[in-house]
Amino acid sequence: MTHKIYIIEDEPDIRETLVYNFQKENFEVNSSGNGIKGLEDIKIKKPDVLILDLMLPDISGLEICRKIKNDDQLKNISIIMLTAKGDEVDRIVGFELGADDYVTKPFSIRELILRVKVLQKKQSENIDSDKLLEIGQISMDLDAHSVSIDKKQIILTALEFKLLKHLAQRKGRVQTRDQLLGDVWGYSSEVTTRTVDTHIKRLREKLGSACNYIQTIRGVGYRFNVSNQ
Repeated sequence: MTHKIYIIEDEPDIRETLVYNFQKENFEVNSSGNGIKGLEDIKIKKPDVLILDLMLPDISGLEICRKIKNDDQLKNISIIMLTAKGDEVDRIVGFELGADDYVTKPFSIRELILRVKVLQKKQSENIDSDKLLEIGQISMDLDAHSVSIDKKQIILTALEFKLLKHLAQRKGRVQTRDQLLGDVWGYSSEVTTRTVDTHIKRLREKLGSACNYIQTIRGVGYRFNVSNQ
């Protein structure tokens, strides 16, 4: 099966180098140096993975990320952000919007290819997984990205949904903050573990009567458990 990748990068040398190397790895590659044109192409070509430069002249890469993740036809596209060194705020916002990973410029082509292949593997696992996850009061439709508590739908951000899904699929197993940063946010070193605590707090508030399903394991991390409910 040929995997499709799309590259939005306004620097011609970088874009051409990426296209060449991914074609060598047998990817079907399309690209654009223009964010608006790239977004229109993506709607037609529907790639598996998007490599997205955040600093574009015509439209912010973050805005492209937002539009893709808010589009039911495109939201399953995996996004790897290309960011300048030190742009931590943009990375955090990107993950909030649903981006899957990031690479800081200047970057290793080999590392980027490996990261894309990791995302491919995750996509294959998601395709094979059950589409409906029901635990206690919680029901998750994994295709529709919807969550219900006692059959009443609640609204979660893309990242909150990903965090809840990750914990629920590992029911009864303790997940450290570092594990959650690596598995849910896609990285583990440049944002503090307090990021996890903040999102867990918000998620619990939205879960209402099911908030105690997410248990704090003091000094370690969190565990999803319904046995005592």
